Amino acid sequence: MIIIPAVDIKGGRCVRLEQGRMDAETVYSEDPVEVASRWASAGAELIHMVDLDAAVTGRPVNFDIVERIISTTGVPVQVGGGIRDANIAGIYLALGGVKRVILGTAAYEDPGLVKELAGKYPGRVAVGIDARGGKVAIKGWLDVTDQDAVTLAREFEGLGIACIIYTDISRDGMLAGPNLEATKEMTEAVDIPIVASGGISSIEDIKLLKGLKLKGAIIGKALYSGAIELKQAIAKARG
Repeated sequence: MIIIPAVDIKGGRCVRLEQGRMDAETVYSEDPVEVASRWASAGAELIHMVDLDAAVTGRPVNFDIVERIISTTGVPVQVGGGIRDANIAGIYLALGGVKRVILGTAAYEDPGLVKELAGKYPGRVAVGIDARGGKVAIKGWLDVTDQDAVTLAREFEGLGIACIIYTDISRDGMLAGPNLEATKEMTEAVDIPIVASGGISSIEDIKLLKGLKLKGAIIGKALYSGAIELKQAIAKARG
């Protein structure tokens, strides 16, 4: 299991949200590039980047910051937020340093796009499934659908996607611990590798998640608040 530090960008700044609410943000840095460089120095193998503005607007608002983080840190990134068509996905994937793109809203609204991109870019497409109460949320988590998260995940079996990034929105940014039960259910429901996100608050949480045989775990607020030290987290995940 690898530890993936998160860099969420809104208005050109590095922020964290509580439960995905755009009106409940904490600004941790005016310079996302400096933050990403800090995670790179601590040994990050991959950085998770989300353009929160794009998640709402459906267009890549902070593309230049993604470019600068890649060129400055030299660490591969996975990018999500507003990637809703093949053109935008292709633009990101043409950037040296983008390991994979994350389709969230698009995966729900147009599963065929996932199939198309996974075929064109094998192993470079991830599906982001964000859930509130077990139901899929889309468009920057503003809309909660009637679609069951596990049922949606099963639609992507056999397509060759890199992973499913599963986020329990109620835990995200709350430092309340991950939803182990829902994450375990997801890992058992599909053969696709799962990356967990949301609520990781301690080294103990990492230990528990490691027992679920995940591909990776994304950590955000716990790193920014100092609750977890990245080097220690990476060591625990590897050990």
